[in-house]
Amino acid sequence: MIRVMVADDQVLVRSGFAALLRMDPDLEVVAEASNGREAVELAREHRPDVVLMDIRMPGLDGLAATREIRADPQLGTVKIVVLTTFELDEYVQEALRIGASGFLVKHTDPDQLVHAVKAVAAGDAMLSPSVTRRLIDALAGQPEHAVPMPDPKILETLTEREREVVELVAQGLSNDEIAARWFVSPATVRTHVSRAMTKLYARDRAHLVVLAYRHGLTG
Repeated sequence: MIRVMVADDQVLVRSGFAALLRMDPDLEVVAEASNGREAVELAREHRPDVVLMDIRMPGLDGLAATREIRADPQLGTVKIVVLTTFELDEYVQEALRIGASGFLVKHTDPDQLVHAVKAVAAGDAMLSPSVTRRLIDALAGQPEHAVPMPDPKILETLTEREREVVELVAQGLSNDEIAARWFVSPATVRTHVSRAMTKLYARDRAHLVVLAYRHGLTG
């Protein structure tokens, strides 16, 4: 059972997400928060596996709440999926920088939302395809000095398969989608992703997307 908390200041949105998640037998909604401060307090009380975190909330916003949760060593296993109505580049980059494991827009299909929660709980990252594209476009538009040049010594440690899997992850493909493309098991893909993350010092799959661009591994 995956334990989930929903944080959103709009009661109808929050209740809607919670009701949708409760329909899946693998998910349990353990708490609902109406603002960022409450989200941090309830995360400490309930220790959910995944938090769906709205960005724009009164008082402590979703990004600040995410930062507090990620900074708490006792909440190290809590995964956060940031939800927002807005696909603003600075939100995407900041959410990933402070340790969010996913970033979805609120108009995401219900099935995709449930899939995102399960994927993040399993250790994957979940980025809407449009969000992934905007993230890469934003990085591409940064001044040259803001995007480090590839480090040949690090890149040389990657096998050909690991370089390929990093490129596919950066394109927004899930482990299952990569496995189908390669005609291998998802477990095999997870192994390649894990090894690539270790070699590139990526803290999670979302961070790997950023590193893939900065090391010229986006295809």
